[in-house]
Amino acid sequence: MRRVMLCVAVVAWACSSKGSDTGAAGASSGAAVTPQGGSAAGPTGNATISGVVSFSGTAPANPKIDMSQESACAAKYTTPPTDPEYVVANGKLGNVFVYVKSGLPAGAKYAAPAEPVVIDQSGCLYHPRVFGALVGQKVEIKNSDPLLHNIKAVPTKQRGFNISQPGQGMTSTRVFDTEEVMVPLQCNVHGWMHAFVGVLSHPYFATSNPDGSFSIKGLPPGTYTIEAWHEKLGTQTTTVTVGAGETKTADFSFGTKA
Repeated sequence: MRRVMLCVAVVAWACSSKGSDTGAAGASSGAAVTPQGGSAAGPTGNATISGVVSFSGTAPANPKIDMSQESACAAKYTTPPTDPEYVVANGKLGNVFVYVKSGLPAGAKYAAPAEPVVIDQSGCLYHPRVFGALVGQKVEIKNSDPLLHNIKAVPTKQRGFNISQPGQGMTSTRVFDTEEVMVPLQCNVHGWMHAFVGVLSHPYFATSNPDGSFSIKGLPPGTYTIEAWHEKLGTQTTTVTVGAGETKTADFSFGTKA
């Protein structure tokens, strides 16, 4: 009887593990969240820093992608696909990671939210391309394509990971345990696939929308250094002071070098 029960337990474990992968190999991140309560509840408030990221000049053409060998992905596009290094429209710049670089009280700690941040592989591209997550927050990596993807994280301050998802609908979970802005993600099967995650110990970050807008809410009163990061254009910083309930503006302007 004991041997039968052991076999049943093993079978149940195998079935529950099929089609998913959970691990903690120095892992991933997500979008801005409300600071959590409990023993790791850092200072919060009702101040907001918002702004617009602009782009001056003519944006470089995004590289063309040859998906002729991946018909399932190519079929998802009505025009030839490109690698979205520059998301520029009407002089505004999207996919810029904007975050509080300094100014929070020393030693402030924020619990990772229970909700995972999700990054999807669809049309042989990552969605979203630029995002943020808290230290310890689950990063859920999905494969919505009916083909093999191999996801590799290449951090410099913590252990990376390299996982394979050979089938559509597969999901893997990873967690980063150290702050790092930014951690590159790439696909070893499709060399044009890139994404970037900013791993922070606090929830005060955002990614600019296609219209360049962003908003960082829930800040306690204080003076903050705000940094804006773009994968090709580098970083810019500004200093903003906000009082309780105030909304202050922090605009950024990028452009290609002459």
